[in-house]
Amino acid sequence: ETVVADAGRLRPDLIVRLPGGKNVVVDAKAPLEAYLDALEAPDDATREAKLKHHARQVRDHMASLGGKAYWNRLDATPEFVVMFLPGEHFFGAALEQDPGLIEYGVDQQVIVASPTTLIALLRAVAYGWRQEKLADNARAISELGRTLHERLATMSEHFGRVGTHLDRAVGSYNDTVGSLESRVLVSARRFQELGAAGSGEIGEVLVVERAARKLHAPALDVGEEPETENEIGEVSE
Repeated sequence: ETVVADAGRLRPDLIVRLPGGKNVVVDAKAPLEAYLDALEAPDDATREAKLKHHARQVRDHMASLGGKAYWNRLDATPEFVVMFLPGEHFFGAALEQDPGLIEYGVDQQVIVASPTTLIALLRAVAYGWRQEKLADNARAISELGRTLHERLATMSEHFGRVGTHLDRAVGSYNDTVGSLESRVLVSARRFQELGAAGSGEIGEVLVVERAARKLHAPALDVGEEPETENEIGEVSE
């Protein structure tokens, strides 16, 4: 990713995305030529001079990183940048020549990281993302449960109205049966007694005794929250 600054475009080597939208910039451009030259130095004096040059390169790179001020270019970025060195020995050799490098790095808002510390940082970030994902899932489950409860409450209302209408239909049916028995069938049977009826028998029309079953679910009342886990535990005990 390219970051635009007043002095031009900056291209950090790595941007670590943190939960909550924060960013940590990691730089891996620290010059190591002087240290590598020191390893091939023909004598101690040359080796010592190369190591001093290596320490100056590390200090100068710290100053360069501090001057870039990535935290002013990226949103929600902590006020420091991580300077990655590919081994503890690179920074250890620089510290032997310049013991004040750690304090200087703090002043420049630069944190030096070896492979071990960078991996630890990335693992901590990965753990943070897992926790963030779990929190997102918990919020989604809570919202889904609330939506399901509201829909069940609405459905229970519909079932209640259906039961009421069924009861009314049964009542109307039974009233009709009563009227049929007391008014119509009496005359029809009289026809039979007078020999004017057909050959078929008029069967008995029965009333419906069973009513629609009521839906008993207090937790589904509209506006009532479902029982919490603690309340469910108390009931089950």
